[in-house]
Amino acid sequence: MKRKVLTAFGLLAAFATILFCLALPGSKAQAKTYQIGTDVTYPPFEFANKENKYVGIDIDIIKSIAKEEGFKVNVKPVGFNAAVQSVQSGQLDGIIAGMTITPERKDKFDFGTPYYKTGAVMAVKKGSDITSFKQLKGKKVALKTGTAAADYANSLKKKYGFKTVTFDDSDNMYQDVTTGNSVACFDDQPVLQYGIKHGLKLQIASKPANQGWYGFGVKKGTHKALIKKFNAGLKKIQANGTYDKIVGKYLGNANNSKVKGKTFVIGTDVTFPPFEFANKNNKYVGIDMDLIRAIANEQGFKVKIKALGFNAAVQAVESGQADGVIAGMSITNERKAQFDFSKPYFNSGVVMAVAKNSKIHKLSELKGKRVAVKTGTSGADYANSIKKKYGFKVVTFDDSNNMYQDVSTGNSVACFEDHPVMQYAIKQGTKLKIVTKPALNAPYGFAVKKGHNQALLQAFNQGLADLKASGTYDSIKAKYLGADEIKTAAKTSGNSAEDRTFVGLIKQNKGALWSGLQETLWLTVVSIFFATIFGVLVGLMGVVPNKFSQGTSTTLIYLFRGMPLLVLALFIYTGIPSLTGQKIPAFVAGVVTLTFNEGAYIAAFVKGGIQAVDPGQMEASRSLGLPFGKAMRKVILPQGIRIMVPSFINQFIITLKDTSILSIIGLLELTQTGKIIIARNLEGFKVWTIVAAIYLIIITVLTWLSNWVQRRTKV
Repeated sequence: MKRKVLTAFGLLAAFATILFCLALPGSKAQAKTYQIGTDVTYPPFEFANKENKYVGIDIDIIKSIAKEEGFKVNVKPVGFNAAVQSVQSGQLDGIIAGMTITPERKDKFDFGTPYYKTGAVMAVKKGSDITSFKQLKGKKVALKTGTAAADYANSLKKKYGFKTVTFDDSDNMYQDVTTGNSVACFDDQPVLQYGIKHGLKLQIASKPANQGWYGFGVKKGTHKALIKKFNAGLKKIQANGTYDKIVGKYLGNANNSKVKGKTFVIGTDVTFPPFEFANKNNKYVGIDMDLIRAIANEQGFKVKIKALGFNAAVQAVESGQADGVIAGMSITNERKAQFDFSKPYFNSGVVMAVAKNSKIHKLSELKGKRVAVKTGTSGADYANSIKKKYGFKVVTFDDSNNMYQDVSTGNSVACFEDHPVMQYAIKQGTKLKIVTKPALNAPYGFAVKKGHNQALLQAFNQGLADLKASGTYDSIKAKYLGADEIKTAAKTSGNSAEDRTFVGLIKQNKGALWSGLQETLWLTVVSIFFATIFGVLVGLMGVVPNKFSQGTSTTLIYLFRGMPLLVLALFIYTGIPSLTGQKIPAFVAGVVTLTFNEGAYIAAFVKGGIQAVDPGQMEASRSLGLPFGKAMRKVILPQGIRIMVPSFINQFIITLKDTSILSIIGLLELTQTGKIIIARNLEGFKVWTIVAAIYLIIITVLTWLSNWVQRRTKV
């Protein structure tokens, strides 16, 4: 008896265990798979992305509901009509295909809770004069078979006298209008808006009409459990925010209204390929550049790219001179204290590279040696974090090319750089090799000043999500990166076909070099003009018989002559705006910098030139009854100017050379142009030789001019 009771208890326990297992959400028995039909070309509701994977609002919704309710779906893109027929014949269990719920369809289908409200609109070819239904009389209109928009158009065609032609898919319908075979088409508003947003050459010419709801359908009288699960799942994803995220992913949200039509200044690096670099047309390209422009286009705002260099770009954002920065900027805790970052758009890692013939293969071999890094980068942070452990010294550079050159020439034994950047450089001909695996994995992000430009940040995040959804993001990456993680941008930069001789480099970059030279000369001329006025006034203040005036002159000369030009440039361009909140254009900041710096030197030799005139000249003039001003103007200055002339010419030459320092604030003068060209082709020696030759030619001309003036002014 006891044994029978135990046996019965055991069977009961086993049965209970089976029931419990079957009741589990993750149970294989519970995870039934349903066959769901959909359309093939109905973006943003269903469409194939670059990888031929079906995505869209409908696809994401049904998959999210399936996940919430513990079942599986096999989505079959068979076309709208075929999907409808397959559900009616029992070949498929359900359909989700932007299917409008109508009384006629309710006779043959059971629908779940409506999930999207829409309306039909008329679209015409871009630039068409058609703006109303009345203008359709006697003309041909394209429709997609079986859609609510087609039903709406057919209800109007007798009234407005147009003819209709039908297509099985949206692409052919749109094509019929863009080629001029039909003058208009009718489709659901969000579908057309999405298509136009992504390059479809149509324009909407009517307000939404015949508004209705999309629904998920099954054959009437069947799959009641599936309808129940769909309704329950839809309610859940609407409550937890998943539904809004799905719709926002493809259609965007209201955030872009705050940035629409605005222009934002975006700072970036100058030498960080494949993320940002200038092509042979001197246009900035790269992953970062293509990405920010695509997002701007997606969200309806404009961007003005300012290539400043990484450090200057960061400072420009902090001072309010730029609205944001995208420059392969790693998201770190330290930077989060000063910046608000977007969602990461690229994951990278730091590697160590050495000269091609180097025998160094690991970090432990760096002891006592010198390592090159680029200022402000993750590579620099990583190197500094391990230098004590491995006993090496660090030397910093402002751009990648000089860092690479320091290693290839043997001054440093290694450098640290982001993995894709280093691979790109090697692919482009840099004589280095990577010897370590990626470390310090840190994602890149778009950044704005902390607490500022939040609408721009939100628009970036939304645009990034949209680009990922549409496949554009992958296309941008694929343009510069390959399957082995790096691919040369030869098609973009033109490097593969470039003649790398001196003559070839001059021919290929003559436009950029000429533009840089023009900017240099213009900066020089404008700056020397204002510097001369400033210098002469301050110099004269130093010789008038007034202690306050003399003291002011001495102070100004001491202040601006003693301050390094680089520091003065950054103070004026980034420091003053951070205090005042007023932006200063880079060119204006450059002119002001040179005016004060060069003017201080001019003031010194003006003061010295006047004082070099025999004091007896002034005493004699005053004894003859001439006032101080007239004596200075008529007697002293004509003599003093002859003494000053060579110094004026020399200062002109110095000002010309000093313009190169202004590349730190993003002015595209000759030196900055050289950096940009090198970033593309990595021909540092040849390009700097060309730039040096240009400077020498101009300075030689100015020297001849100086000698000629000196000969002409001799007594």
